[in-house]
Amino acid sequence: MQTILITGCSSGYGLETARHFLANGWNVIATMRTPNAEVLPPSDKLKILPLDVTDENSIAAAIDAAGPIDVLVNNAGIGVVGAFEATPMSHIRKVFNTNTFGVMAMTQAVIPQMRERRSGVIVNITSTVTLTTFPLAAAYTASKQAIEGFTGSLAHELAYFGIRSKLVEPGYGPTTRFAQNTDIKVEDLIPEEYAAFAAPIFQSFANPQATTKETDVAEAVWAAVHDRSEQLHFPAGEDAVALAKARFG
Repeated sequence: MQTILITGCSSGYGLETARHFLANGWNVIATMRTPNAEVLPPSDKLKILPLDVTDENSIAAAIDAAGPIDVLVNNAGIGVVGAFEATPMSHIRKVFNTNTFGVMAMTQAVIPQMRERRSGVIVNITSTVTLTTFPLAAAYTASKQAIEGFTGSLAHELAYFGIRSKLVEPGYGPTTRFAQNTDIKVEDLIPEEYAAFAAPIFQSFANPQATTKETDVAEAVWAAVHDRSEQLHFPAGEDAVALAKARFG
């Protein structure tokens, strides 16, 4: 039976993805910064491990405790919404440390064992901010766009060793808290000068025409993991699918 390691499983997409693979008989390693066994059903196929993707020692310990990994899903991430001008560089670095460098570090940590076996799948979860442009999301978009390019390049070099690299691109999901895992408030990043500009944007956030559910993302990850073609992009959610069609045809 194959084993999947998923980062950021305490809530949202990571948690639902863990549930989905467990329900389908996989061995699941669900990682969280603060492990909470209550969020997932008890199972002899489940292992919950502590993991901070910004800490190299934490990564090494998790990889060692996990054992052989067939699939890595890089889901852990933090968001930031607001005027770029008002966003502290310290917070932007924090976003990149998790969304970009954390993904790269986890990927680098699992490649050797996958290369030796000449098999494996790496799925990186980004966002539809990579498919079109959204205002008030410049720093977040940059952190996710970097992973899009990273994964595309990686797909070529790792295919030589039988390792597949995929992207899952969720759309907008109000219930998943876009700015989750962040210690900075949106209102602190909207200066008075931006208030009039931001108001209709936040109104559209409150009344989206289409949204992405957590189950949409779990199903997209499942499809990406099992895909044997050269398809790189897997949009997740009605809105994401529409944006992907508009971009890629």
